[in-house]
Amino acid sequence: MTKTGPITRDWLIGDIRELGPEANKVMDKVFGPGCFGCPNSKTKTIEFGATVHGKDPDAVLKELNEVLGRA
Repeated sequence: MTKTGPITRDWLIGDIRELGPEANKVMDKVFGPGCFGCPNSKTKTIEFGATVHGKDPDAVLKELNEVLGRA
């Protein structure tokens, strides 16, 4: 996976893990430390994950993109 530009709602959760430790810290904070171990991480989008966990997808995307310098 080599995606460039800002992270968007349609990115798979598992693809975000590949972006490094800073992305992992945000995901752990927002969704909990078991997020990447969940089978859904390979097939579900960041928008799906945020919605299921009662989080605002735009806020999650904003934080990820800011931390990773992709904003």
